[in-house]
Amino acid sequence: MKNPPDTKPARSMPEFFPGFATHRIETATGVTIHARSAGGGAPVLLLHGYPQSGATWNAVAPRLAAARRVVVADLRGYGDSGKPDSTPDHAPYSKRAMAADMVAVMRALGHERFAVVGHDRGGRVAHRMALDHPGAVARLAVLDIAPTLTMYDRTDFAFAQAYFHWFFLTQPAPLPERLIEAQAAFFLDCQLRRQSRTEGVPVAAVAAEYLRCYTAPGAIHAMCEDYRAAAGIDLEHDRADDAAGHRIAAPLLALWGSKGTVGALYDVLQTWRDKAASPSLVTGTALPCGHLLQEEQPDAVLARLMPFLDT
Repeated sequence: MKNPPDTKPARSMPEFFPGFATHRIETATGVTIHARSAGGGAPVLLLHGYPQSGATWNAVAPRLAAARRVVVADLRGYGDSGKPDSTPDHAPYSKRAMAADMVAVMRALGHERFAVVGHDRGGRVAHRMALDHPGAVARLAVLDIAPTLTMYDRTDFAFAQAYFHWFFLTQPAPLPERLIEAQAAFFLDCQLRRQSRTEGVPVAAVAAEYLRCYTAPGAIHAMCEDYRAAAGIDLEHDRADDAAGHRIAAPLLALWGSKGTVGALYDVLQTWRDKAASPSLVTGTALPCGHLLQEEQPDAVLARLMPFLDT
């Protein structure tokens, strides 16, 4: 690390994470990652998805920190983390690059081996982390996703209609950026409403925090780059792993929303057993909600996470 972790009081959302220290950790590639930490015991890293930030864990992280050392991080390009310039192959926003960020953050905070819980894009980063850094990932939980390659390879009308943004955000710059920036608050609200199946979720304060981060300079472009990487270089990495027989070696918990798209279109457990070193490593279940499990059903998420992490 070029700089030690900065533990100044949180600036943007102290009410969401009482008692958490905030850190700004510069990785070896020069990207600064914003993270929060609290608690004691075995470490667990919580990763968010699109179009959220670490704020999505506000109802889970403080309670989890009563028994674990919890780190909540913003992925590069999201929240208050850095938004580096990209390249024609979108490699700076590959899940490989994002996973390396998170391993570096955990090491900077003193954790060589840890559990990872990832929702949406964060789950895809966690999947890549388990493959690229198997010695670092003790346990892996993925929330409301099937593997990226599986979802793209099985694309049909139902998937394309429900996940239209997977195809819109990947269009060459600056087409999606310009269109979204023209009505950023409206587009974000539409995305959040499509994800949640619970009235009042996300709560107003959290939605406002998402908007603050979403409209930060460079954020929309960075998020588009995340999806461009997912449709290109990430698939190359995934196919190479499949061809080489690389599989997830860590125990894996899959949770998904019974009212969402992933559970409706895929046998979620089987998609992850296909990626695991042994089918017996994979367990999981649906929860009665949409895509935002940790916000719609935080009690149910904790009820399944705690025994999995403590095993």
